[in-house]
Amino acid sequence: MFFYIDPVYIWYVLIPTLIISIGVQVYLKSTAAKWSQVQNGAHVTGAKAAQYIFAKTPLTPIPLERVPGDMTDHFDPRANVVRLSQTTADKTSVAAMAIAAHELGHVQQYQTGSGLIKMRGFLLPALQFSPTISYIAIFFGFWFNLTGLIWIGIFFFGLMVLFSILTLPVEINASKRGLRLLDEAGLIVTDEDRKGARAVLTAAGLTYLAAAVTSILQLLYYISVAKRQG
Repeated sequence: MFFYIDPVYIWYVLIPTLIISIGVQVYLKSTAAKWSQVQNGAHVTGAKAAQYIFAKTPLTPIPLERVPGDMTDHFDPRANVVRLSQTTADKTSVAAMAIAAHELGHVQQYQTGSGLIKMRGFLLPALQFSPTISYIAIFFGFWFNLTGLIWIGIFFFGLMVLFSILTLPVEINASKRGLRLLDEAGLIVTDEDRKGARAVLTAAGLTYLAAAVTSILQLLYYISVAKRQG
């Protein structure tokens, strides 16, 4: 597409995005690898930690499922189930305990009606068609030099950027809730548990920051080119 040969895109979007993404991935993998080798003080697996949290906090218990892969953990609000990767579910590491708690932080967000979740959920219907409309409108807008069509594409791309921006505080909040849930359940036994859990969750949160920055840079690029076209 057009932006692959545009020097502005290469220097102000592509290169910064690559640097940020690679840096965050290296940091995430090294942090996860480190704390995956450190046993948590409670000697519980990620799955067991989740069960303890359900038993010892006001959270309403929901099903836990194992899924294949590494770092494929997620909470599915539609099915109302927490899915833990086999690594998280079956290991007694600090990382496994922290990741499981993070997903339960999302459960708490939904069960308590978090405003952040409601705001992000409000955009979900629009996001079902926004990517398709956005890229088609932008591509053909540039191809046929139709500035109005470009701006339509930019509007729908902006919805995706807004969703990405809202996702960041949602994830940070889930991590904070997860740490509190670990405390409430009595699973933070040592200072190393707390230090490791914070490190893992901070590293994971940086991936969402990188995604938000990337989407903002791309949006600004589209806007700048649309103004030049206009």
